Amino acid sequence: MSANNAIYLASKSPRRKELLTQIAIDFELIDIDVDESLQDGEEAAVYVRRLASEKAQAGLLNSDGLRPVLGADTIVVLGDKILGKPRDKNDAIAMLLSLSNGSHQVMTAIAVATSRGVNSDVIITDVTFREISPDEALAYWLTKEPVDKAGGYGIQGHGGKFVKNINGSYFAVVGLPLMETQLLLEKMTTTA
Repeated sequence: MSANNAIYLASKSPRRKELLTQIAIDFELIDIDVDESLQDGEEAAVYVRRLASEKAQAGLLNSDGLRPVLGADTIVVLGDKILGKPRDKNDAIAMLLSLSNGSHQVMTAIAVATSRGVNSDVIITDVTFREISPDEALAYWLTKEPVDKAGGYGIQGHGGKFVKNINGSYFAVVGLPLMETQLLLEKMTTTA
């Protein structure tokens, strides 16, 4: 996208900033504040889509409204349980051990808000972990990498050593599915 077609990014994630730069999308960060509480009875895919949409809409309200706003959110889902960012060391270790030697889903939602409305998508990737020992989980916590990561791991860092297999978008697991983001931005920025 050219500078004339730059966007606002409603995210504090350094990974999302890196990924947008990687695909040469010009962006400016916009500060937002969105309540990320799960609503009663809300399913995981509905929850993550709602958060991405609310972030994009909040960004639009805080901007000049002249450029599209990209919002995104990523969650890890094990069975019917959503694993957010770990509260502390014990929570992070418990998360990793619950993911050990099994499969889980990573859901990343992207949303683009413009004056014409909001469009969103949810990308679901299946991730399988090898067995992780309690000592490995503790050593991983000590790297400080899990602190701000949904599910307590980052596939793009040290946490990648636990990943046996993925089925879906690697970049969605990192935090921003590149192809889908590019397509959604193109769809929302073309004039009718």
